[in-house]
Amino acid sequence: MSDVWVDANVLVRFLTADPPEMAQRARALWAQAEREGFRLHIPVLIIAEVVWVLGSFYKWQAPAIAEGLGKLIGLDQADVEDRDLVAAALQMTVAANVSFVDAYLAAAARKAGAPVAPFDRNFRRLDVEWFEPA
Repeated sequence: MSDVWVDANVLVRFLTADPPEMAQRARALWAQAEREGFRLHIPVLIIAEVVWVLGSFYKWQAPAIAEGLGKLIGLDQADVEDRDLVAAALQMTVAANVSFVDAYLAAAARKAGAPVAPFDRNFRRLDVEWFEPA
């Protein structure tokens, strides 16, 4: 089997153990991937959705989200799109108290050596070149 693309709800169940029966199935998927040698592909967009669900519905704070997702994306079976940028964005989210999406954009722009052009002043807290829209 080739990679399996994982939806956000599976990751949320894996992290929250809620509801227990779905969490068990989510964890079984990871065990199956390890046993059978396939990878679980996780796009950045899915990570962003998980961050939003954990914060809005489950009321997790940024440090808990960063810790949980940090461990998950570090698992051998996880094939995370832009893993390094995701990890950096999770850290920046906590350190600068900004949204994951803003932190990811800043991390991606910094990696590309390019500025960001936001109206959102939260970017001033991030280590990224600022381009003021005229």
